[in-house]
Amino acid sequence: MSNRSRAREVALQLLFQRDQNKILVRRRDLLTFARERLKNADAIDFCMNLYDGVLEHLSTIDKLLTETAQNWRLMRMMPADRNVLRIGTYELLHNPEQTPIAVVINEAIELARRFGSEDSSGFVNGILDKVAKGREEPTTTSPTATS
Repeated sequence: MSNRSRAREVALQLLFQRDQNKILVRRRDLLTFARERLKNADAIDFCMNLYDGVLEHLSTIDKLLTETAQNWRLMRMMPADRNVLRIGTYELLHNPEQTPIAVVINEAIELARRFGSEDSSGFVNGILDKVAKGREEPTTTSPTATS
């Protein structure tokens, strides 16, 4: 498993913990958890950037997931699925590193397989595919010569 894949897994664990427990964990304890599991500075940074980014954009991400997941209320989704979708949506729409769409979706599918139910990977794939198709691709306009 790559360092970034492992970092996504730890970010999922941190988000799952926050989602399920209303008592906030101190930042230093979150960092200790990440450091003990990752042992690589770049992976720790990536993990914490995912965690912080999801939380920073949580209301926007949750609103989009609610709109995209027809007939599914966000809080009725399995917690692992909900948080995998949050990470994937953050990476697709807000992550400054702009990881390729296929990589984001494949990584999310793998997390869903490992931490979700038998149907989680297909569910996550379908939702993130819709999110990816709905995102605005940057357009480049080149100046055209006029005669």
